[in-house]
Amino acid sequence: MRRKLFAFDIDGTLLNSDKLPLASTIEALQKLRKAGHFVTLATGRTRFLAQELIYQLEFDNYILCNGSAAFLKHHQIYKRLLPKMEMQRFVKEANDLGIDTVFVGIDAYKRNTTFNLANIEDAMHSVGSSAPDLDPNFPQKEDIYQGLAFYDTSLENYFDEKYPNLSFVRWHENGVDVIPKGGSKAATILEIAQRLGIEQKDIVSFGDGMNDREMLQASGCGVAMGNASDEVALCADRITDDNDHDGIWQALDKLGFLNNTVRKRA
Repeated sequence: MRRKLFAFDIDGTLLNSDKLPLASTIEALQKLRKAGHFVTLATGRTRFLAQELIYQLEFDNYILCNGSAAFLKHHQIYKRLLPKMEMQRFVKEANDLGIDTVFVGIDAYKRNTTFNLANIEDAMHSVGSSAPDLDPNFPQKEDIYQGLAFYDTSLENYFDEKYPNLSFVRWHENGVDVIPKGGSKAATILEIAQRLGIEQKDIVSFGDGMNDREMLQASGCGVAMGNASDEVALCADRITDDNDHDGIWQALDKLGFLNNTVRKRA
């Protein structure tokens, strides 16, 4: 079998509703690696928020911050930072509108404001975290890979034309990632595949969120989890069961990557 590149989102994909990986998922990852395939995370999380899972599931390769950072064998090989001036303009407008923002570095993230802490807590809880500490001076001390902005869908697309060098990608009803324009999980996956000599048709990705749409579309086979929204599912080639019911295992088995192995029961 030709070597494939497998990319997995974390929340709602590798993790179930209790924020834990299923036994079937752990076993499937082991089988892919044993077969010689390239296996990577592809997440909106920064390393700080993905670190525990990286070690728990033995990932040597990981794409973070929606593609703004990439690591091979734990060595950073790609970095794309937010354009400073444009981000500063956006943050000023967000402040004027009472929208909370967060600055995300590779190993830490800090809150810029406190307009509605409960709103931030609600969104961050959905990815197993909490509101970061307050530090408006964080961008002067660290490289900033992405921002977080906390506003609801009533402002959807409001900022798009105003900030042509930024993209706003919703991941929660009250939370949006702010990333460099043109940056995405998909773009970074394609760059890594080219570096590894893996053709686009040999990329297989799994995701469930709005920030996974481009990745699913760009892959030779994009698999949407059963818990994905209809909008995300439309971007996929296949839809599997949800993240609580062995969705990853089932899809890989049907695609023939598990050699018809009977899954060991937990």
